[in-house]
Amino acid sequence: MQYLHAHWRMEYIQVPRRDRGAPFRVALDGDPRENLLLWRSGHSFVLMNRYPYNGGHLLVLPLREVADLTDLDGGEGADLWRTIVLSERVLREVLNPDGFNIGFNVGSAAGAGLPGHLHCHLVPRWNGDTNLMPAVGAVRVLPQALESLYDKLLPAFQRAAGSK
Repeated sequence: MQYLHAHWRMEYIQVPRRDRGAPFRVALDGDPRENLLLWRSGHSFVLMNRYPYNGGHLLVLPLREVADLTDLDGGEGADLWRTIVLSERVLREVLNPDGFNIGFNVGSAAGAGLPGHLHCHLVPRWNGDTNLMPAVGAVRVLPQALESLYDKLLPAFQRAAGSK
């Protein structure tokens, strides 16, 4: 039998859920590249998912921590949506995916691992990108390092935001 290791997951697995606090808000402080912070607008921000389902998996979040879309005021909701659209545009430009999974898991019954922290997932998809590794091996194979992809996405966010 052969083994494929995903050592980077252990850091996430070993942190007790009660100690995770506000895991996304901490990304706003410190080094943006180290925190995988790609964009910040008036009410929203974009992070690369440190534990992605697919290469280019982004998280779009409101600056104010809320649990539900209904907790956002009009300006926050509009800004969040603009940031989601911007993020899709950037992923199309940089990665040229065939499609996307875009959505929110609101509440633990809907699969929200962090139910008090509303965030939108943007997952680029390519025809034929599914394989047996996630189903059988519980492992995802990512073709590009997070830092390398960050270095491609960051200037694309800056260009796309400037051309709105």
